Amino acid sequence: MNSYNEAKELLTSSGKFYIKLGLDRISAILELLGNPQDKLKCIHVAGTNGKGSVCAILDSVLQEAGKKTGLYTSPHIFKYTERIKINGIDISDEDFSKLVFDICKKADEHEIHLTEFEILTVAAFKYFADNNVDVVVLETGLGGRFDATNVIKSNLCAIITHIDLDHTERLGDTKDKIAFEKAGIIKKGCPVVTSEGYEAIRDAADKNDSLLLMTAPFEDTTNLSLKGLYQQENLSLALAAIRLVFPEIPECVIQAALSKVKHPARFQFIENKNLIIDGAHNPNGILALRESLDFYFPNKKRRFVFGCLRNKDYKKMMNLLFDKNDEIYFNHFSNPNSCTVEELQEACEFPSQKFKSLAEFEYREDTLTIICGSFYMINEVVSSDCFL
Repeated sequence: MNSYNEAKELLTSSGKFYIKLGLDRISAILELLGNPQDKLKCIHVAGTNGKGSVCAILDSVLQEAGKKTGLYTSPHIFKYTERIKINGIDISDEDFSKLVFDICKKADEHEIHLTEFEILTVAAFKYFADNNVDVVVLETGLGGRFDATNVIKSNLCAIITHIDLDHTERLGDTKDKIAFEKAGIIKKGCPVVTSEGYEAIRDAADKNDSLLLMTAPFEDTTNLSLKGLYQQENLSLALAAIRLVFPEIPECVIQAALSKVKHPARFQFIENKNLIIDGAHNPNGILALRESLDFYFPNKKRRFVFGCLRNKDYKKMMNLLFDKNDEIYFNHFSNPNSCTVEELQEACEFPSQKFKSLAEFEYREDTLTIICGSFYMINEVVSSDCFL
């Protein structure tokens, strides 16, 4: 039997580990597997920032309400198995590796060249269908219209979170163009919830005879375990969808679920280490991080460990985040697209040092250490016990 590590090696091989948008390949392999996605009821979530938090909230509420819930998200922090969960439990290494190799074998037999994300998406659909989940919370990977998850024909509801400039080389160089791509998840006769009134979203809703529900960030986040000022908008989107699709779920169940939401590396505070871990990886996410730091920790000195991919606007991110009194450490991580320390130092107007290890930092009561810039580096900087 193939192991998890062998499945990981296959997924990260040069033949799989690339991005190629489109629905033809995934449609072909799913057809050969009996179209498991057609057996699922999905809440489909797209957007630039906030997708993961919205999905985590939905997942927690649906579980608390007694639903058998599948959750498909990306990226992972430590293991691929984190991306596919049923009732909060990761798919096992054995089930994961078997699905990956079975899918790849079938694809190879029919000369279908799947990408890493397509393989994972097919694995999630098959796993959820085989286990008869009641509801799937489905997060897009990139964009929406041509994202592999958009192979579903209908959804219980589409949610479009905050939209900003990211992946402009693939999705367009304006927010309106990006909104058009995200609006591609809106399905015929299926409602859509959003908080921003982009014309592309309104047009797609009209074209598909879909109820468009606009919500403002008004929900009380007191009971929500996730911190960060931006979570009010995410919570408002998630609860608007829940109340629309599952009006029978009582408020007491919703509030009980909010205290149990788990979503690591999103403004996650490790109190005994005076450490914030945040996956902010674009200017909008970095601005949200800065605003939350100013709100929750206004009097703490700041020590940053920052790394970033080259295709991000890292100069703008650093301008938004750093001040002259901050300690700044730059990290070059193993992703082939990671900025070097020298590239980051050249773009940064403040003095900085090369990051070596958290163990070399002196713990100080008045100093907050913040790890941010890319999800892809977190597992190289912190150990998994930080998330327990």
